[in-house]
Amino acid sequence: MNKIPINLGHSPDPDDAFMFYALAQRPPLIDCGGFEFNHVLQDIQSLNQRAMKGELEITAISIHAYPYVADKYILTSCGSSMGDKYGPMIVTREPTTIDQLRGKTIAIPGKLTTAFLALQLCMGKGIEMSAPPSADNPNPQFKFEVVHFDEIPKFVKDGRADAGLLIHEGQLTYKKEGLHLVVDLGMWWFEKTGLPLPLGGNCIRRDLGKATCQTITDILKHSIQYSLDHRAQAVEYALQFGRDLNRELADRFVGMYVNDWTLNYGDRGKQAIRRLLSEGATAGLVPAVGEIDFVTAA
Repeated sequence: MNKIPINLGHSPDPDDAFMFYALAQRPPLIDCGGFEFNHVLQDIQSLNQRAMKGELEITAISIHAYPYVADKYILTSCGSSMGDKYGPMIVTREPTTIDQLRGKTIAIPGKLTTAFLALQLCMGKGIEMSAPPSADNPNPQFKFEVVHFDEIPKFVKDGRADAGLLIHEGQLTYKKEGLHLVVDLGMWWFEKTGLPLPLGGNCIRRDLGKATCQTITDILKHSIQYSLDHRAQAVEYALQFGRDLNRELADRFVGMYVNDWTLNYGDRGKQAIRRLLSEGATAGLVPAVGEIDFVTAA
């Protein structure tokens, strides 16, 4: 029987690799329900851009990007990365405070990353290095430069930016570069709201139809559960995607972003997403998205 091809976009990082370990094996380790998953591995900024064009049937996206793609995609209740009292980090070469960073240059991993949205909610609007102040941003709080996420620690260490906004495994390895933590934005968000910081999620294209969206979401949840149930094998597979991570750090990183929140972020996770995007809209950082709907895995 011919299988229905489905393109699944995710980043080449240990947490995403861990989640989709069962689907990436040939043959898959779980029942794929007549679908054949083609894994498209790209950095999250590229996946955000592709989602705006509706190119992939399922894709990881930054929650920051969702207002720009909500007409094409619906969020799934599984596959998310929630920072529960931890998240993206601002780091510097020397001990520094948030107030001391005002007017300074921060290297960021992408303008649509949730890390950048959280940074601006914390500090106020930033402005690109080469851009002049504008009518809608007359008093920018900092300057920013987009740098590939895994190059940011060295970029800061070399003095090419005053601070860096770290995502992925840089959150665990920045001390090896001699860098100092200014603020953990996941903890900042929790102290402000009492909620986890919703960083990334999976979304599925609406034009697949309600029944197909539900079936595929259920398969994704099954894949995540399989990895959690076969942790050692899944971490071993994920380790090949961990830059500068040994097995212990890879296992720790996976545990941070693949857990019960990832299986189903439930009402509290949905509340966190709505709160983040509502505050972003109020601050003029994202378009108002209106009512957000979800496909909830069985």
